[in-house]
Amino acid sequence: ILESGLLLVTGPYKINGVPLRRVNASYVIATSTKIDVSNVDISKHNDAYFARSKEKTSEGEVEFFSGDAPKPAIVSDDRKAEQEKVDGSLLKVIAGTDMLEGYLS
Repeated sequence: ILESGLLLVTGPYKINGVPLRRVNASYVIATSTKIDVSNVDISKHNDAYFARSKEKTSEGEVEFFSGDAPKPAIVSDDRKAEQEKVDGSLLKVIAGTDMLEGYLS
């Protein structure tokens, strides 16, 4: 649980495409499946890690309604490396649990 009360969740991305993200607990479905995540280092992941940049966009009303395709999200190399680091720790635990990878995919 993060400082804001939101939960930190991940797929892992390699299995089902869910990246590290914050989720309200009311959107999470609890199951009886339990895995040990004590070896996963999430000390760097707090609410500030997920905050959006404060840079101004020059997009005005005309550009917004012009009908162009939406701009794809740009994921930084730092976030990709953090995702791989967390996934690596989780995949070891998932591989040691019977049928868990199939359950998550």
